[in-house]
Amino acid sequence: MTDSDHLGERLRVVFMGTPDFAVPTLRALTEAHEVVCVYCQPPRPAGRGKKARPSPVHKAAEALGLPVRHPARLKDPADQAAFADLKADVAVVAAYGLILPRPILDAPRLGCLNVHASLLPRWRGAAPIQRAIMAGDAETGITIMRMEAGLDTGPMLMAGSVRISAETTAGALHDALAALGAPLLLRALAGWADGTITARPQPEAGVTYAAKIDKAESRIDWTRPAMDLDRHIRGLTPFPGAFSTLGGAERGDRVKILACTPLVGGPLVGSHADAAPGTVLDDAPTVACGGGTALRLRVLQRAGKGPLEADAFLRGHPLPPGTVLG
Repeated sequence: MTDSDHLGERLRVVFMGTPDFAVPTLRALTEAHEVVCVYCQPPRPAGRGKKARPSPVHKAAEALGLPVRHPARLKDPADQAAFADLKADVAVVAAYGLILPRPILDAPRLGCLNVHASLLPRWRGAAPIQRAIMAGDAETGITIMRMEAGLDTGPMLMAGSVRISAETTAGALHDALAALGAPLLLRALAGWADGTITARPQPEAGVTYAAKIDKAESRIDWTRPAMDLDRHIRGLTPFPGAFSTLGGAERGDRVKILACTPLVGGPLVGSHADAAPGTVLDDAPTVACGGGTALRLRVLQRAGKGPLEADAFLRGHPLPPGTVLG
């Protein structure tokens, strides 16, 4: 542990998280503090057999020899009493996915600290990583905040930023923020416990909400400008993935677009200014978008298959000029 000089006193910690994003923070906490219990969402049916599959945090906790609880919700007084009986100094929450009622928030001596994947107050809510890319933000980050009853409204202890480039995908940003969150949480927790860090209220200006990604957002709307679509595609890569259909909107032959390059105002775009949005313009392939712009598709994926570079994809699945994507 490289941050040993920042760890402070050893605390009794309850960890609450579910997806891959939370695993680095859990592992860091086990090296610095006593994790007395791990809470995560219940196993969900997954795969072709729809067999119940434990979450990434569940599997990581078991590998670390930690006790795991996965109540469907935390409103039952018995579950709240069981949480309080852990006598935790603090609860650390990272993408848990359940609302914490007041008895849970009030039980730990130092409260509940959340590892939130944005620079609050921007992008409160469920999908801050995706929304930051889709909105064209130049940076985002991690905020360590003390939780309260409102949606990501609590006071902030510490924050760290990450740049978003023109190539950043949601997957890459997820991994960068997960790696940043673990050491940041340890430093914030140490300062919070010894009183050297105080929580400051979030600014009232600049509040935005990161709504959960809706399935309908995955279909590409070719009438939008290429720059918007590029951000949209990167914000949905690798999951759930932005898709189009081959041969028009009514066909069910879906293909995901995982990487692309926007072309704005170039000579190729100008020569096809009258092409309907969604029309394949050349053998690259380049697709017409709204406002006289176009996207050059670089990585594509058919249902049930692996991602392919455009040239390899076209060898098996040609998209001749004039093809319309729906």
